[in-house]
Amino acid sequence: MITRTKENDLKYCLKGVLVIFIYFLFSFGQNIPFILLRINTSELPSYITIMYSLAVELLMISLILFIFDKEIKTAFQDLKKNHLNYFNKYLKYYIISVIVMVSANMLINTLGGGLSTNETTIRNEFHIFPIYTFISAVILAPILEESVFRLAFRSIISNDFLFITISSLIFGSLHLIGTPINELLPLYLLSYCSCAFAFAYMLKKTNNIFVSIFFHFMHNGLILSLQTFLLIFS
Repeated sequence: MITRTKENDLKYCLKGVLVIFIYFLFSFGQNIPFILLRINTSELPSYITIMYSLAVELLMISLILFIFDKEIKTAFQDLKKNHLNYFNKYLKYYIISVIVMVSANMLINTLGGGLSTNETTIRNEFHIFPIYTFISAVILAPILEESVFRLAFRSIISNDFLFITISSLIFGSLHLIGTPINELLPLYLLSYCSCAFAFAYMLKKTNNIFVSIFFHFMHNGLILSLQTFLLIFS
């Protein structure tokens, strides 16, 4: 939980900047060791690349949790007291965001658009490495993404409207890297930003990062469960 005062405002801002820097450094630079060692990752056994990817994600999460150690401990104590209240109060916002997301996806399909590059990648990985994809997408990704795009951005941006808008748009845009830019881009962005808006709003109202992490857990879990069902019965 973030308790912002004039005295600690700069401290929170620096924490947020550091977390965002760590995220982008590891996300876009994780193949640098292989490049320096002149190792062709395409020739490595799949289990090695999977273990390496998991190690990178766990290292990022560990560093971020260390940076926000006090805030996370306080938020956890608050969650133990108010978890039922939070769930009952903010479930409706999550449902609304899913309705918006599904509506946007239906429009995309109706207008001839396909899956985004991010969604295609996840589905392909799930077919080949289902256990890894489940661990990464359902467990690690919500912790990592909420810590970065909600907690870190909130540490930097104190204005509620700017925080919700900027963090959600950046989150959605990053999920569309590689997706062709055309007239359907606003719909793709709406699809990815809808839940991000809801998660950011939850953090703004509760000041507890575990609320958005839980709903992010649930959201990714439901999507992977649906894909599992389709994989088994298709």
